[in-house]
Amino acid sequence: MAKKGKQTRRNFLKLSGMSSIGLLLSNLPARWVGGVYAADGPETPNIRIGIIALTDNSSIVMAHELGLFKKYGIESTISKEASWAVIRDRLTLGENQATHMLFGMPFASTMGLLGSPKKPMIIPFVLNRNGQAITLKKELASKGIKTPQAIKPLVDEAKKAGTPMTFAMTFPPGTHAMWTRYWLGAGGINPDKDVTLITIPPPQMVANMKVGKMDGFCVGEPWNARAIADGIGYTAVTTQQMWKDHPEKVLAFTEEFAEKNPKTVKAILRAMFESSQHIDKLENRPHMAEVVSRPQYINTQKEVILGRMLGDYDYGDGRKEKDPNYMTFFVRNTNFPWKSHGVWWLSQFRRWGMVKEPPDYKGLVNQVLRPEIQREVAKEMGISMPKEDMKKETLFDGVEFDPSKPEEYAKKFPINNIG
Repeated sequence: MAKKGKQTRRNFLKLSGMSSIGLLLSNLPARWVGGVYAADGPETPNIRIGIIALTDNSSIVMAHELGLFKKYGIESTISKEASWAVIRDRLTLGENQATHMLFGMPFASTMGLLGSPKKPMIIPFVLNRNGQAITLKKELASKGIKTPQAIKPLVDEAKKAGTPMTFAMTFPPGTHAMWTRYWLGAGGINPDKDVTLITIPPPQMVANMKVGKMDGFCVGEPWNARAIADGIGYTAVTTQQMWKDHPEKVLAFTEEFAEKNPKTVKAILRAMFESSQHIDKLENRPHMAEVVSRPQYINTQKEVILGRMLGDYDYGDGRKEKDPNYMTFFVRNTNFPWKSHGVWWLSQFRRWGMVKEPPDYKGLVNQVLRPEIQREVAKEMGISMPKEDMKKETLFDGVEFDPSKPEEYAKKFPINNIG
């Protein structure tokens, strides 16, 4: 019987055309895949990643297009969503497993704040810094308005007439909302009492300004550059002028998914590190702009994207400059999730009355921001990381932020909504 069994196997191999290599592989354990055991690979290899049509999705898109996710065992699908609310909901429901997200959103979801369903989320990776702007309608350029102090008389006049000026941001707890609020507040303008603050998805900003729906907006690129190219607006200030190397978009996961799939999260981060390094070489940015400009990602002309990605800023009001603090994806510890930045965000939730009592600054920051995951991956890849998690910062108005005193910071601003 043993001889017959051997003969049957030999005939099967012959009929199936299995080579000697195939025979060798056929005797390996079933879990062996491409040089490693499958058990060492991602627990969930099929990953759907949400994005919004903004230039700061580039490291996600390029990790997919360059085959870097695949390199680390991830079969990626990129899903362009219509708004930040959809981004949040699809992650919350598990339809997307990872997502492009505004820095403040995982905090709002973890807290169940500002209409967000309560769903704990984590930030192990910051996608970019800098590269957003506040755009004002073209008619204001002739008045020379570039600062909140300069626009305040117009704000006061419009409020008195019962037709308050309107400013748009992209999502209430997000970055653009905070830059708008901080900029207006620095000029003595209360964004909740002196103007109308509305929410518009990024790709719809330019069209809404064109039909006269707003006096100004804050959004990521390429939509500020698009407004200038279309002749309907100008850049009053870039966000890097307000706060050099500020945090912007993040790669977020639900806490539940990350806890169940630690190898998957690390595999994604490895690909993201490689992609981020690649596109932070300026010689790679023309190709990056060509790829992300495609309809399935941003859907605009690559030229509108590329200029500001190279630091070439045309403000649309006669000012032009080479800005060394253009959008970064890797350099100067771009990807590191500073816990102090989380404290700053919570201090702004407090300042603007989004929470009625002091939040659990330490507990929430430790829950949401996960530098320890990044440090582990970075160490494997030979990438150096900051040793500390906190640092002091000073924004454009000269007010120092000390992360050890967030309540004192939130209350020191003359414009605030703390009850």
